[in-house]
Amino acid sequence: MSQGIRFILFATLAFAVMNAMAKELSNFHPLQVVFFRAMGTWIFIFPYMLVNRVSIKGTHIKPLLARGILGVLSLACFFVAVQRIPLGSAISIRYLGPIFGAFLAYYYLKEKVNLMQWLSFAIAFSGVILLKGFDIRIDFLSLGLLMISAIFVGGVFVLIRYLSDKEHYLTIINYFMMSSLVLSLCFIEYWRMPLNYEWFAVCGIGTTGLIGQIYMTRAFLTEETSVLAPFKYMELIYAMIMGYFIFGESYELIPMLGIILIMGGMLSNVWAKEKVKTV
Repeated sequence: MSQGIRFILFATLAFAVMNAMAKELSNFHPLQVVFFRAMGTWIFIFPYMLVNRVSIKGTHIKPLLARGILGVLSLACFFVAVQRIPLGSAISIRYLGPIFGAFLAYYYLKEKVNLMQWLSFAIAFSGVILLKGFDIRIDFLSLGLLMISAIFVGGVFVLIRYLSDKEHYLTIINYFMMSSLVLSLCFIEYWRMPLNYEWFAVCGIGTTGLIGQIYMTRAFLTEETSVLAPFKYMELIYAMIMGYFIFGESYELIPMLGIILIMGGMLSNVWAKEKVKTV
């Protein structure tokens, strides 16, 4: 197992915890939750960047801004949906992102994606369709928001890969955090003050988001998009466990089969990619 894969497995665990905390904050405006997530990360990385003289502005402004804005829009759409439907279902649909990421990486970065990989993506996509068709808790608004979020995730994957040898990974993260703070403040009139135990989730969502963001970015600095992207689906396992024990969420047989197809399709993609390397 490569270092990049280990990084992304750890990142997905951190993101699963972050998403569980976002669901716990369902009484807050989604963009206020985005602000909590960004601020809890930014207050750590920005001073570190100043002390270590890491570039704040960077040199590739347009792709850095695009990565930041796409990240904010993707997260906002996801937080709206995760407050409406089960945690595992929301994550599974959103992480169609690797399919869009692989396509964009093929078109813009000229990364090769073989036939077996595309078949693997088709299996995963059929799993999402099966999950939607048999889980009545998933409404069309949530599905639409998650599909939009997934497209933006694919764009983020490609932009990070493009910037990987051009910018410091903290510069890439900082643009996402700054974009989140600025855009979230546009909706400050809908905010409210956290109460009691809510402060734990407010603080935790930023810390776990920071850990996940750093390790995800480091992962994409060391490995190709088409190899790493499927491992984002490991978050499904973590999310389903948390959803069951924290939110009392469970799944019937056919929706569970859909999730298994998603996992199988994404993992078979890695095997197909590795097989090509050894030929």
